[in-house]
Amino acid sequence: MDPNYDPHYDPIVSLPEVKTETGEENMEVLYKVRTKLFRLDRSNPEAPEWKERGVGDLKFLKGANAPKIRLLMRREKTLKICMNHFVEEYMELRENRGSDRSWVYQAQDFADEELKEEIFAIRFQNPEAAQEFKRWFERAASGEFKPAETDAPAAETPAAETTTEASQAPPTTETSEAAAAPAETPAAEAAPTEDKPAESSE
Repeated sequence: MDPNYDPHYDPIVSLPEVKTETGEENMEVLYKVRTKLFRLDRSNPEAPEWKERGVGDLKFLKGANAPKIRLLMRREKTLKICMNHFVEEYMELRENRGSDRSWVYQAQDFADEELKEEIFAIRFQNPEAAQEFKRWFERAASGEFKPAETDAPAAETPAAETTTEASQAPPTTETSEAAAAPAETPAAEAAPTEDKPAESSE
């Protein structure tokens, strides 16, 4: 066999490279942390239950002149959005009973292309990561990252990801203060605190 033989064949069909925009290209990542996300399924009001939403990197994103910080999380491997909402001033982290590495809070989320009031539980790898997340969350909720009023637009919506999946679009409308006001979280709704299998939720 000829040692200089190169078995190379040009492809019959040439597929052009397609660039997919995620909507994050012009946004600054202020903080990123790996976490596991749960949401409270209240489809059965008599027996609400926590369902795993995904595992992946959770990011605090800031647009150049955006008045609010966007909290975004994608599932690892598939990169499908499982959390997508603004950090609002009314939001408050609550301790998850029995765990020093988990927080529970409410948000107007748009991960499923529909603005919904969700109750999330976020679990971290250790207490230090949970406390660091809390510091960034409270800074974002306080309005610390707002641009100067003379430069800030009246309202801004995070850039949408260019994709055929409509479920990955970001919020497109602002809710009124009354609609955004959180309700009390039922006392019995404690999120999972141990690393055990949980029912998945799309």
